Order: sequence, then C-alpha cells, then structure tokens
Amino acid sequence: MKTIGWIAAALLLAPSAAYAKEPAALSAVIADPPPDAAYPAGMSAFVIPAQDGAMNAVMYTASGSGTHPTLLLLHGFPGNEQNLDLAQAARRAGWNVLTLHYRGSWGSPGRFSFGNASEDAFAALQFLQQPATIAKFRIDTSAIVVAGHSMGGFMAADAAAAEPRVAGLFLIDPWDPSQTAAALATPQGEAAWKAEVEGDLPPLAGATYDSLTAEIKEDSAKFDLGRRLAGYGRRPLTIVGAERGIGDQARRAAADAQGANPNARLSIWPTDHSFSDKRIALADALVRFLASVAPTIR
Repeated sequence: MKTIGWIAAALLLAPSAAYAKEPAALSAVIADPPPDAAYPAGMSAFVIPAQDGAMNAVMYTASGSGTHPTLLLLHGFPGNEQNLDLAQAARRAGWNVLTLHYRGSWGSPGRFSFGNASEDAFAALQFLQQPATIAKFRIDTSAIVVAGHSMGGFMAADAAAAEPRVAGLFLIDPWDPSQTAAALATPQGEAAWKAEVEGDLPPLAGATYDSLTAEIKEDSAKFDLGRRLAGYGRRPLTIVGAERGIGDQARRAAADAQGANPNARLSIWPTDHSFSDKRIALADALVRFLASVAPTIR
C-alpha cells in the first residue's frame, strides 16, 4: 500500500517526470506530457459544412512540432456519452483528435438520420485530408485512425471501409443496425427498439421513430456492420464489446471481420454499454492501439 501511495503522489507532484519514465501508452492515460512552449496543445471549435446542414466540430490539437497522427472520434446515438476522456488521452499520446456532432444532433444544423450520419462521418474523413486542414492542424495523413462508440462504431466502420487511406479502426461496443432490424420481427425486439429511440430523440432534429426505423428495415444491406467490417479489409482493427451492453452484436459482426482480416481483434469486457467502470482501461486500450498504428509517436 505504501508503494502504491508513493506512485500516486509522484504522479500528482511531478507528472512530467512520471511521463518520461512510464511506457508511452500508460503515461498518456495517467499523466500529462511535458509542456511545449513553442507548440502547445490546443483546442479549436468550428463548423464543417455537410450538404443541407453542417457539423459542429472540435479539434483537440497535440503539442509538439511537426505533423501529428489524427484520430476521428465518433459518438453514438444520440451521443450522451461523448468519450472526451478518450480524446484527451489520445492527445496526450501525441494525436490530434477530431470530434463532431452529426447533422441535426445537439444543435448542428440540418436533419438527423442514420444515412446522414454515415455521410457526415465520411465527410469528416475528407475534411481531415483537405490541404487547408492538413496545414492548419499539422496532420500526418499517413496515420489517420477512426474510432466510434455504439452507433458511432457503425459509422466509423462504414467510413473506414469506404476510405482506403484510413490506417486503423477502433470500435467500442459497436451497434449493428442490421441485427436490430432483424430483432424487430419479435414483439420484444420491437418494444426494446421503440423505447431506445423514443428516449434518444430529444437532442435530434427532424428524426422520428418511424423515419429511423424505416431506414434500417428498408436497406439492411447498407446498415450491416459485418459487411462493412469485411469490406474494411486487412487493416488494423480492434473491437471492444460490453457484456452488459450490446456485446453480442459485436461478436457476430466480428466473425465477419475475422474471416477476412487476420489483424482483427475482439474482446468483450464485463461492463455496461458506456464502459462506466472501465474508463481508464478503455483509454489505455485505445492509446495502445494508436501506438501500434503509429509506433514512432512519443
């Protein structure tokens, strides 16, 4: 116990020293890096245009000179859990992080739909590869990773499958709309989905239970997470599911991924859908994955 207390005190009193001694992944999770006066960490808020609306977005910029690998971090439906602790850990590890609200969500202009969210995720990837964006945020376009939670996991897989320049994909208890659509055939499945949607509609503009349900029922192939993961190919992929969340969906979708991708990794953790009691562990898993994609950082 004395040893643990001493380590905790050392991290509080001298985080930069602890950062220098610990492995990079662990350090980024538990301690701040040394400040860089010339190239400090920062945060920029802006709007990304998206067809008939726009995405309110924030870029967390990493400290240090030169270019930086960049993470696109996508929230779920409707996005009550923003996972910004993960964004901060990734930035401490040397990564820029782009977060956003899809059209029609949380005040972003436009109408929310699953199809629009899919387009928005891809548009965000293209935004990261625009010359002006690259120059402003010093982005290393050879190391762009996409991560997503819940519905954002599907959107991340969808965008990454369509963009071969994505270097890695990290999914957090991802939602498979096609499995939900199949469950609608049972009264229990329909009741569960209705309760989920009705509870999540308040921060979403232009969406209804009927409109969202019609999307996943009418085009199940488009909203099939397993197909998207198979189409992603052999690039690095980690899926972390939750036993008390929708980990069963992750298991089924991962089977499609692993059939085509020897680099696909799946683990199911004993936690809830928001990883409420596994936040440090989740940040560590993400940062270690990022380090495997861009191992020269830190």
